[in-house]
Amino acid sequence: MNNLSEKELSFLNDALNEEELLVKKFQMLSEQSSEKEVKDKYTMIANKHQKHFNDLYSLLG
Repeated sequence: MNNLSEKELSFLNDALNEEELLVKKFQMLSEQSSEKEVKDKYTMIANKHQKHFNDLYSLLG
């Protein structure tokens, strides 16, 4: 998939930005949480979005 159109590249860029924002948001929420169960859930969600980011990023290579 080396020959992506401008529209596809724009979509990937937007999706990467959104996933990066979600990772940071849920990491911050996890760090601020005092309850272990809630902290663990936020960390799990952050990791899920990090995987999404990595999967999308791999499409650029």
